[in-house]
Amino acid sequence: MGKLCVFDFDSTLMDGETIDFLAAPLGLEEKVATITERAMKGELDFFESLTTRVSLLEGLEIGKVEQICQNLPFMPGAKETISALKQKGYKVVVFSGGFRNATAHAKDILGLDADFANVLHFRKRHLSGLVGGDMMFDFSKGDMIVRLQNLLGISQADTMVVGDGANDRSMFAHADTRVAFCAKDILKKEANIIIETKDLTQILKEL
Repeated sequence: MGKLCVFDFDSTLMDGETIDFLAAPLGLEEKVATITERAMKGELDFFESLTTRVSLLEGLEIGKVEQICQNLPFMPGAKETISALKQKGYKVVVFSGGFRNATAHAKDILGLDADFANVLHFRKRHLSGLVGGDMMFDFSKGDMIVRLQNLLGISQADTMVVGDGANDRSMFAHADTRVAFCAKDILKKEANIIIETKDLTQILKEL
């Protein structure tokens, strides 16, 4: 029987929020970060907050998007932790309410088995302000983890999830090992492992 570990991306595998980095060249980092923070605390509907924030990115050149997404700072211990989990027989994937522009790059660098995220729409090499994809809603991560468990034949008992924000709650409902990593209070309530230091290798001590 295999095992499954699902990581969130922003503020979990990556040290920060992709959308905040993308907003910076437009001078909108503070405005976007405020909405992000409220969404991660569970104060805003995730879908509405995501579409609102992406609409503010309209006009950003796609080359700039790729440059930012390929130079994001990974969380300390990310690569070592993923490698160790794979040696222990885990399939290791990332679910992100952010963007495949970032997660596809991270998948290759960190050695993840798969990435599931949203896609930024662009026209004539500039962001249109629209977004679509696998992770648009508050329930998306829970919905996807159940599909993966069924596909891979992996039980809830053999599933571990790692996240930090409100939109990770839906996947926490389907895993017996639930790690809140430098997380918002709303997620800590759902966790059975809480890590408060920015070092993903701390997870390995709990296995």
